[in-house]
Amino acid sequence: MQGLGAPWGSSHTELLPRGHRVGDWVVTEPIGAGGWATVYAGRRADERAARAAAARGEPAEVALKIMPTAGLAPRQARNVAEAARREVEIGVRAGHPRLVRLLDSTVLTAPDHPALDGAVVLVMERAGGSLRDLLDSGVTEDEGGRLIAGICEGLAHLHRVGWVHADLKPENVLVGEDGSVKLADFGLATELTGTHGYAPPMGTLDYLPPERWRAQLGEQGVEIRPSADIWALGIVIHEVFASGAPLFPGATPVARGAAVQEYAAGRAPLRMAHGIPEFWRALAADCLAPTHAARAAHTAASLLERITAHRAGEPGQARRNRTVRLGRAARALLLAVAACGALSSAVWTYTAREAAEEPPRRIRVFNAERACQDRTDRDPRCSLGLAVDPLRPYTAGNVVPTRVWHADVLDTDCQLLRGEAVIDESDLQSTHWFRVRLPGPDPEARAWLPAVRTKDRPEVPRCPAPAES
Repeated sequence: MQGLGAPWGSSHTELLPRGHRVGDWVVTEPIGAGGWATVYAGRRADERAARAAAARGEPAEVALKIMPTAGLAPRQARNVAEAARREVEIGVRAGHPRLVRLLDSTVLTAPDHPALDGAVVLVMERAGGSLRDLLDSGVTEDEGGRLIAGICEGLAHLHRVGWVHADLKPENVLVGEDGSVKLADFGLATELTGTHGYAPPMGTLDYLPPERWRAQLGEQGVEIRPSADIWALGIVIHEVFASGAPLFPGATPVARGAAVQEYAAGRAPLRMAHGIPEFWRALAADCLAPTHAARAAHTAASLLERITAHRAGEPGQARRNRTVRLGRAARALLLAVAACGALSSAVWTYTAREAAEEPPRRIRVFNAERACQDRTDRDPRCSLGLAVDPLRPYTAGNVVPTRVWHADVLDTDCQLLRGEAVIDESDLQSTHWFRVRLPGPDPEARAWLPAVRTKDRPEVPRCPAPAES
């Protein structure tokens, strides 16, 4: 973590050797290092446990985030422990397909490596790379829009459940091998108490909003609001469409910070790189409003709605939509997996004529968790995911953004009897799935509900065979 209050420099890093045991995992190779931690690739130490995990659809390889505390001053050690606590708390309380998944946490035993002995270890799902890696090689407008939509979806969820990321930047946006987008590194994430929260005076200088440069440091830290993430999103949008080039001029982060303050004071204009598409230029400008009050109207949820509407109206998408309307007997895409992160996989086909001939039946969602059955507050911890593809493992990388809760009523138009096996919280297993209409304005948006998530068994036809996209 580059920037204010970094607890140490790069000299702290002591690499673990390949094969070192970390709880139930072994190190395979280093991935990267930052101010707070060193990250390694890891795999399960026990082959039998690895096979059992694979059968459950869990990843074969993980990322091991090692956060040392040995040799630090008490205040520094507390900062590291607090950062680890925040990561674990978000992993437990705020899970979402657009947030990197926390699988386990443990303490490192490494007597031969005193600098690392006793370090906190976070075991997380591993991604193929970061957004920064993609920016170095450049992305198309369509791909950039999809990536930004995924970021926006993750932020919208975090803000909705009461957290500010507080360190959004391309390095903390992970991109899976399938193109899925996940926010990562919640060491500075701040829980809101009302309209704002309090964060330590740390962060990456190039992504701090103008007010952070003047913020008063109190006993609890500095005040932070969701609008800080919106500012950082504006910087990221510019970088996505400017091949990683910084928005504000200056040879160093501090110099660029001075340029930010000149802009916020009205003494310098906002100059974006040439070639940024008009829609994204306007969106970034709204995110980069110079004050919190001016940015407050542009929430992550409202920005996501704008992005969704824009991408639905793009020329390529419009042509696809016209094809569906004019050729009602033709097969169209079942899901153009929302604007927030399309997944590359087998896509199930949908025939409009079939839907007209076979009216949908209604099914009620069932959550086997008893603690969730009497709740009416739609707590995210009680939400259930709908799958993109019922033939793939039912994991976070294979769910649509829309969530459902116990007792929600959905329309189903067909069923699949032999899909991926799913086991619910009461150990009931089934390969049976129902194709359901997604709640929302799009009448053709579909996803898949495992039969273990409903007590209903309506008489609906078998689903058509899948087609490769």
